[in-house]
Amino acid sequence: MNKKNQIWMAFRSAFPFTIPIFAGFVFLGIAYGIYMNSLGFSAIYPIIMSLTIFAGSMEFVAANLLLIAFNPINALFVTLMVNARHLFYGISMLDKYRGTGKRKYYLIYGMCDESFSINGTVNVPKDVDKVWFMTFVTLLNHFYWVLGATIGGVFGSLVHFNTEGLEFVMTALFVVIFIEQWMKEKKHQIALVGLGLSTVSLIIFGGNTFIIPAMVAILGMLTILRKPIEKGEVTI
Repeated sequence: MNKKNQIWMAFRSAFPFTIPIFAGFVFLGIAYGIYMNSLGFSAIYPIIMSLTIFAGSMEFVAANLLLIAFNPINALFVTLMVNARHLFYGISMLDKYRGTGKRKYYLIYGMCDESFSINGTVNVPKDVDKVWFMTFVTLLNHFYWVLGATIGGVFGSLVHFNTEGLEFVMTALFVVIFIEQWMKEKKHQIALVGLGLSTVSLIIFGGNTFIIPAMVAILGMLTILRKPIEKGEVTI
């Protein structure tokens, strides 16, 4: 089989797995594009940010970071907190990405929750090129997100309507993510530790400065409790 046929077969094999992602990414991307426009940004911002950052929920956070005083340390901690799970994704994909050549760099860059789930669990047919399959899964999911953000950014800039309250979309996004993770886990120690320490930090430091202290406290507490939690010695 020649190279073109191999690539085409890999695309046809990968595409059906990404169809559910298409529905979610496009609609969420549209919401992101409109949200950016409601904050006063032109369509080019969500387009470029979705193309280069490609970090879903972090892009909603980044929109607000652009509106406040430049604070790289705060931005770094927030980004690590929101996307720290990708460190573990990367470690678990070391074997999968071994031998992928130059495409490894894009596979690493473009790995999101959905691409990780597909590439990490799907048994690629023997007659399909595994590297091209994973590349197309990653590329298609990336494209869906950029497409949604582009539609939302352009639509939001052309059609003027009342966007009051749209900023709540970010809060709603994190609530949904939290509920989804809560339902997946049988034990909720980690979530409750995070909620408890965040609440204490909010009371002590106030709404404008509690994030970094809360993240430091959560990181420290989970480091201390990691082994007891894994052994089931800590129950909340």
